[in-house]
Amino acid sequence: MAADAPRSNFIRQIIDKDLASGKHSSVHTRFPPEPNGFLHIGHAKSIVLNFGIAKDYQGQCNLRFDDTNPLKEKVDYVNSIQEDVKWLGYTWEGQPRYSSNYFDQLHAYAVELIEKGLAYVDFSSQDEMREMRGTLKEPGKNSPYRDTSVEENLQHFADMTAGKYEEGKAALRAKIDMSSPFMVLRDPVIYRVRFAHHHQTGDKWCVYPMYDFTHCISDALEGITHSLCTLEFQDNRRLYDWVLDNISIDCHPQQIEFSRLNLQYTVMSKRKLNLLVEEGKVSGWDDPRMPTIAGMRRRGYTPSSVREFCHRIGVTKMDNQVEMSMLEACIRDELNHGAPRAMAVIDPVRLVIENYPEGEVEQLQAPNHPNDESMGSREVPFAREIFIEREDFRESANKKYKRLVLDKEVRLRNAYVIKAERVEKDADGNITTIFCSYDPETLGKDPADGRKVKGVIHWVAAEHAKPAEFRLYDRLFQVPNPAAEEDFFSTLNPDSLVVKQGYVEPSMAAAKAEKPFQFERIGYFCADSNDSSAEHLVFNQTVGLRDTWNDEA
Repeated sequence: MAADAPRSNFIRQIIDKDLASGKHSSVHTRFPPEPNGFLHIGHAKSIVLNFGIAKDYQGQCNLRFDDTNPLKEKVDYVNSIQEDVKWLGYTWEGQPRYSSNYFDQLHAYAVELIEKGLAYVDFSSQDEMREMRGTLKEPGKNSPYRDTSVEENLQHFADMTAGKYEEGKAALRAKIDMSSPFMVLRDPVIYRVRFAHHHQTGDKWCVYPMYDFTHCISDALEGITHSLCTLEFQDNRRLYDWVLDNISIDCHPQQIEFSRLNLQYTVMSKRKLNLLVEEGKVSGWDDPRMPTIAGMRRRGYTPSSVREFCHRIGVTKMDNQVEMSMLEACIRDELNHGAPRAMAVIDPVRLVIENYPEGEVEQLQAPNHPNDESMGSREVPFAREIFIEREDFRESANKKYKRLVLDKEVRLRNAYVIKAERVEKDADGNITTIFCSYDPETLGKDPADGRKVKGVIHWVAAEHAKPAEFRLYDRLFQVPNPAAEEDFFSTLNPDSLVVKQGYVEPSMAAAKAEKPFQFERIGYFCADSNDSSAEHLVFNQTVGLRDTWNDEA
């Protein structure tokens, strides 16, 4: 199936049925993130689902910020979310919306519930409310303020709105059923006092609506037909419907729940991700080890690979842990076909070709992709002294080792066949220089006498290569499900980032940030968008050439 092609799922089946029956004539979805952090790969699943459905059904999708808690929200998060959605390839209907756009209407609907005797102001403390709420096995107990008259509740709510009560001293609760088997229906708080400056409404309000009250009304005001959310909101659907059933509003969207994305070896809680940032465990929200969209973009993931991953994992009602290898397979499959090749040496050792003329430099032709001639070729300088990978040489080895060995031959990628003659070591016994000879008749062809050379290694010309920093990434955590650990910090992988100092071929001096390359025989990399410059090249490893998540050999 082609990338971005519609995949059938239970949500699409519901929509097909609604359109066929005439319940809806068009489809209108929304993506409603909270601007209290950067988006992560779990949000990407929701973005691809909501915007993808709207696109496939020729409908509309709104971007709406659920900005009901000014204590944790920032304009920087608003901007980053818009950037991420655009980067993934989607455009929302009209201007971005905000729940705060509807604060006047939300307040009026709260007053309507009070007038109908369906909401009351409670002066109980949070601890008292928690105790009265009951448990999953025991019903809750009515608040002593539950039967306050409508007139008194209207005045109390007006006083809340006027800022006459301190934070935590008064809250507006829906009057539903304290004995309900669903905890969400046990007189939930729908408004609370917050003396905080809001990034959209300034200081106009000191009372702010709760998510469950805000979300359903915002959906209805925008004419949303299908309100798609993750399974943890399944019980909340009862409150979603109760609110809309008890206020004077015409539209009643349908809430549909699907399983959230749980990716192994990372965390998907914005609270936990924020802790990683605040405690300095990562360099920021866009650290390439983070599962944030910004981090993945900086690491070299492409929008199409992220969309393909979201399609592959599918949309179901069953929670599960997705293996990291599935995500990596998506970017690896794409870059294998589309990423141009280049040569880099990340753990260099010097190699001198003793029979190559001193001072001579050849410009050799190297294809930018071995299987795609349309990508063209580039010139690579070749000279007497080069760098190769330290692991590509051994003084002795068995027949399975197909790289350079003393008294054995190997081919240099896109260049000549060489033979290792001797080595030079330092006082500690470390090899500092490998001395070789080359066969000048083997450029682009096999040796004339018919001998077979099976190994091929990469290299860069020592004098012409550009110094570079390579950042190699591994799992951020050492266990598949760190969120289940009491102290998830204790499971952080100390080797999640390894920095190497090496060299790249000269053409990489012009590498553009986030544009992927395959460094031959090493992996896929891109120039870092924050730290790389022509004077100090920094390359982030996107993914290895093969799956090592389940095979550490």
